[in-house]
Amino acid sequence: MTAIPDDALLLGACDTGPITLPLRLGNRHGLIAGATGTGKTVSVLRLVEGFSKAGVPVIIADVKGDVAGLGLPGAMNPRIEQRLKEIGLEGMAFDGLPVTFWDLFGQQGHPLRTTVSEIGPLLLSRILELSEAQAGVLDIAFALADAEGLLLLDLDDLRAVLAHIGEQREAVSKAYGLVSPQSLAALQRALLKFEQEGARSLLGEPAIALPDLMRCAADGRGMVNVIAAETLVLKPRLYASFLLWLLSELFEQLPEVGDLDKPKLVFVFDEAHLLFADCPPSLQQRIEQVVRLIRSKGVGVYFCTQSPSDIPDVVLSQLGHRIQHALRAFTPRDQKAVRTAAETFVPNPALDVARVISALGVGEALVSTLQAGGRPMPVERTRMAPPGCRLGAISPAERAALRAQSGLGGKYDAPLNRESAFEVLAARAAQASAAPAPASTHAPAGRGTTTPPATKSGSAVSDFLWGTGRRQGAVEAMAKSAARTVGNQLGRQLLRGLLGGLIGGRR
Repeated sequence: MTAIPDDALLLGACDTGPITLPLRLGNRHGLIAGATGTGKTVSVLRLVEGFSKAGVPVIIADVKGDVAGLGLPGAMNPRIEQRLKEIGLEGMAFDGLPVTFWDLFGQQGHPLRTTVSEIGPLLLSRILELSEAQAGVLDIAFALADAEGLLLLDLDDLRAVLAHIGEQREAVSKAYGLVSPQSLAALQRALLKFEQEGARSLLGEPAIALPDLMRCAADGRGMVNVIAAETLVLKPRLYASFLLWLLSELFEQLPEVGDLDKPKLVFVFDEAHLLFADCPPSLQQRIEQVVRLIRSKGVGVYFCTQSPSDIPDVVLSQLGHRIQHALRAFTPRDQKAVRTAAETFVPNPALDVARVISALGVGEALVSTLQAGGRPMPVERTRMAPPGCRLGAISPAERAALRAQSGLGGKYDAPLNRESAFEVLAARAAQASAAPAPASTHAPAGRGTTTPPATKSGSAVSDFLWGTGRRQGAVEAMAKSAARTVGNQLGRQLLRGLLGGLIGGRR
């Protein structure tokens, strides 16, 4: 076989020689597609291995549990031996890659958390499947939290702000727009459902720091961040929205770097069709924008799915590297997908691409990558090279051993609970209940007016919501009632129902 340049990744070989992907063009994005069982995962592992050995960190979701093998060396078998002979790699070494395991639920890796504020109202609205009116209430909650200086870190914080809005609904409606009780109640029910799906594990601190996803091992190889998604993928909106949030964070925080000798980071989306299924137009526009522009931040994005038709045309046009495994054309819809896939390649006069796509064997693919000058090479029928890592799942003991090697357990495994919206609102209510209400000469006997808590002043919104002339607020009244029923279990339950948790403590 022809020698492989040091600045290129070997993907496989065709009849005329090796097929490579130039490292300096690795941020031009790519697509790995094909029917189930045709070898997509092996091609993905080969690609990830090549980037890691070149010193490029990788983020990849492990949807089926078979990506975790990246951390352990593979082994020779007759099929691999035959393939290595076919492409001239008989001396290939088998070894594992440096890996860090992450898990939104904290079970198969370090907890991967973010905060309510970092996700933002747009993605959170999509995750919760809110209507336009309900999403509007969520927007108001974020705006009010900003105006009041309330940190939104976890579900308790968001619930506390929503309870605050509910008690001051008329004033909030005048300041921000109508907040209907029905929309507010529906939003609270959606949050309850979200919590039952595992949101309490996802939302909170310590939130993930992007530099921890862009590390290299001591030997210079890029760290492979494997996100356990076997459970997560069963919640498609949560899976897609979280990964999109992570990509958006990279786009917003990384500086412009232009073209580098190699990418700063590669992001691999498995089951990419979940990103675009039932995607609102505004969110799809965001995806398209990020994919178009994140290249200049030094980040390469690779989508893995069954058919190119799963990806919107605007996104598909940005994917310069193509690895197309076999597609089966049993139905008219399948035949249309084959024609669509064939049309995405630079033609090769020696290949009938539409016919070959259906005739490819396992481990074969039609490949076209960008070469010198950013020009796409004519598509070639390629025998894909196997990776040197293990192909398949790993045992719980092996996962635990690899997880312990990351050095990040002390930073992320234990949750952090600092003062945020929940505690601030609870403290305000407690302060209001402790302050005596001055008598008013204009009030009927037995009644009085209240002054606003001092902690509520300091902004126009605060003055509006907590004006000195207002009647006693429901939050204050609730807190006073709770004070009168100290030790009463029913009182504590009512208080938790209104504020989202017991004052002075959280679950």
